[in-house]
Amino acid sequence: MQTFHYSHLPHELSTVHVALYTNVANSAALRSRIVRASQLEGPEGDAERDAVNFAFIDARLICSLLHLQTAIYQAILAQAQGSLRTKTVHSEILWALNPTNNITEAIRRYGVADATTSLIVVRIASPDLDKVEERIGAVVDGTLSPLGQLAEITDWASIKKYYKLNGEPAVKEAAKDSAREKTIIDEIVTSSVAMKSVMA
Repeated sequence: MQTFHYSHLPHELSTVHVALYTNVANSAALRSRIVRASQLEGPEGDAERDAVNFAFIDARLICSLLHLQTAIYQAILAQAQGSLRTKTVHSEILWALNPTNNITEAIRRYGVADATTSLIVVRIASPDLDKVEERIGAVVDGTLSPLGQLAEITDWASIKKYYKLNGEPAVKEAAKDSAREKTIIDEIVTSSVAMKSVMA
């Protein structure tokens, strides 16, 4: 797990914890738990929402750490400015990652699905929040892996499809050079995430 600090942001949003889990075995149960937590009322509901208070992101659809950090930063800014388009700062990350403005589509595409085996889990909090790795481990049944493994997980074909990049001239031109093609896709997608709040 990696932790990033943004001292210039509001205290309660200044710390970001990012963990990559592979071999995830409880995706369907986790998805059901997230849905159930959103519907529960009273103290039980509050406790359950706190237990799953993370962004659960399909790791296959993340090009790079910069791509992910850009979406996280956009979500934090939206929260700090009172301009969230979704219910929480964590669901805002999913919205920022999706090329369209459809929130339901963003959650379906980028969130945890029943068949998800690789997950990026993000928690935005104050620096005072402790035992974050334990909190994640309590809800995700998988192998905590180095973020460097992301390159082996990324599904470039799906990213090109969702961002409609198959006809993009720069991508087509680089098709015979896999490393160059991936770099171009990453640059386009990361730029799209960075510009989304301006364009929305």
